[in-house]
Amino acid sequence: MTPARAALLASAAVVPALAALHAAPVISTFGPLRTRTMPRLSGQGRPGHVALTFDDGPDHLSTPHFLALLRRRELRATFFLLGSMLARSPGLARDMADAGHEIGIHGWHHSPLLLRGPRAAYDDLARARDAVADVTGRPPVLFRPPYGVMSTAAHVACRRLGLTPVLWTCWGEDWRRRATPRSVQDTVLRDLRGGGTILLHDSDCTSATGSWRTTLRALPAILDTCHTRGWEVGPLRDHGVPGLSAG
Repeated sequence: MTPARAALLASAAVVPALAALHAAPVISTFGPLRTRTMPRLSGQGRPGHVALTFDDGPDHLSTPHFLALLRRRELRATFFLLGSMLARSPGLARDMADAGHEIGIHGWHHSPLLLRGPRAAYDDLARARDAVADVTGRPPVLFRPPYGVMSTAAHVACRRLGLTPVLWTCWGEDWRRRATPRSVQDTVLRDLRGGGTILLHDSDCTSATGSWRTTLRALPAILDTCHTRGWEVGPLRDHGVPGLSAG
C-alpha cells in the first residue's frame, strides 16, 4: 500500500469519528434520560422551587405583555435572549434586567449547533454574551442552545466563555400552530415536579405566528397550579443549583 493510499484510508476513518464526537452531546436531547442522568443540565433544582424560563426574546411586540403579567404577580423569571433580537430591542432587554429578571443567552442566531464547527459556535455564543453584557452591564452566566441540542464544540465554547448550559424538565410545546392555552397548560403540568424547570416562549420569532398569545393565556393557570402545590416560582439563579448563578 502506498503512503498516499494509507493516508487516505486513515482520513476516511477519522472523519466519522470526529463527527460522532461532535454530535455525542445530542443524547442530552432526550428529556426523560436527561432528567435522570444529567440533573444540572436539565435544570433540576430544590424541591420547593420551580424555575420559569422563556426563550427567543426580547420581542417588542410580545415580551412587554409577559413582563406586565410577572410584575402583577410579583415574580421574576429567566429569559434566554437571542442576540439578533436583542440588537433590535436593547432598551427592552435593559428594562428586563432592571426589573430583576435573570438574563441568559440563546445564541446570536437560532440555528442548530450541530451544523457549526468550533470557531462558528464560539463566535456565535461570544457575540451574544458580549451583547448582553454591553446592554445590561452584567455578563450572562447561562446558555440554552437552540432546539435544546448541544455539541462538543458548544460545550467547549461554554467553558471558555464562562457559560453554563441549562435545558429544561418540561415544556409547553407552545411554538406549535395547533397549540391552545389548555394544551400548553396540560403539557407543562404533565411533567412538572418540584425542582423542575419550565420552558416557554415570549416571542414567536421562531414559532407559529401569534403563538406567544397562546402562551400568555396559559401562563396564569400554570402559575396558579404551582402556588396550589406549594412551589415557589422564580428564576434559575434561585433554583439552588451550583453553577446556575453568578453568585
